[in-house]
Amino acid sequence: MILVFRHIFYKNYVGLSFWPFILVKHPKLRQDTTLINHEKIHLRQQLELLVVPFYIWYLTEWALRTLWYLDAYRAYRNICFEREAYANEGREDYLRHRRPFGFLRYVVLVNAHP
Repeated sequence: MILVFRHIFYKNYVGLSFWPFILVKHPKLRQDTTLINHEKIHLRQQLELLVVPFYIWYLTEWALRTLWYLDAYRAYRNICFEREAYANEGREDYLRHRRPFGFLRYVVLVNAHP
């Protein structure tokens, strides 16, 4: 289910997955297939980790990477969950062919986002 919440997003962030919902900043974003696919990838990740552990891992990895990079946005872009979602958001068939726990391929920073 896709819900619109205009006032919860920070700066340029426009979408968020919060099991079992996808939250977007503007109604027109419901039609953005790339954004919706990105958020669906996160929903799958959340389901695989039984939701709460996903959020714990996500926040822990973000905090550690923020300390490592000294840059919160760079840390965000290099979280394994985000790396998987960004790398595959344009592939509408990705979730049909994705292996379980596909985000694990993105834990090690081989080609980290700058």
